[in-house]
Amino acid sequence: MVNRRFLTGLKDGAPFILVAAPFGTLFGVAATETGLNLPETMAMTVLVIAGAAQFTALVLMQEQAPTLVVIITALAVNLRMAMYSAALAPWLGKNRPGMKLLLAYFTVDQSFALSSLRYEHEPAWTLADRTSYFCGASLAILPPWVLFSCVGAVAGNAIPAWASLDFALPICFLAIIGPSLRSLPHVIAAGVSVGGALWLAWMPWSLGLIVAAMLAMVTGAWAERWLEGQS
Repeated sequence: MVNRRFLTGLKDGAPFILVAAPFGTLFGVAATETGLNLPETMAMTVLVIAGAAQFTALVLMQEQAPTLVVIITALAVNLRMAMYSAALAPWLGKNRPGMKLLLAYFTVDQSFALSSLRYEHEPAWTLADRTSYFCGASLAILPPWVLFSCVGAVAGNAIPAWASLDFALPICFLAIIGPSLRSLPHVIAAGVSVGGALWLAWMPWSLGLIVAAMLAMVTGAWAERWLEGQS
């Protein structure tokens, strides 16, 4: 019998398929246009499972950036996963090491956003409940992401230009970030990141994104400490 919490996670994650499908397809198309073959594209998809980092790496590869810059920038974009892990640790950290490795692999923007919100509203859930929900939310998103990345890599040339699949990227992150802006530090950090990314767009190899992210984290942490001091 399938766990009820797993099915809840699967149901909550299902709407993100509408974004994962065009997002994954777009990545497959972009990867082949950059020069990656099908095995290379799918290896990147399965091993990285982080759309923003994957697209960042592709852009830098197209700009013929040094390999070290590509790797460091992609890792910097994915630093948010470390913050996700820290935020989820109080809820999932008591799992066995093997399960924690699996959950780490399953951690994506959508599974984190859904789980962190759900856990706050279901404080009575057991560790097994929270783990099952997280796995359900993740499995609603990861297989479509891999599948449609393959579709994009195989049939990308057949997709008409008017389809404009690139709409999926901003919509995905707006859907994730919007519900999370629940406090003033969150809003300030988001504003600084947007402003910084625009202001530093002139920097080569998309390094402005890294600087903007660091500025946003520092500003958000400062704002949170300032509010705690005021209270």
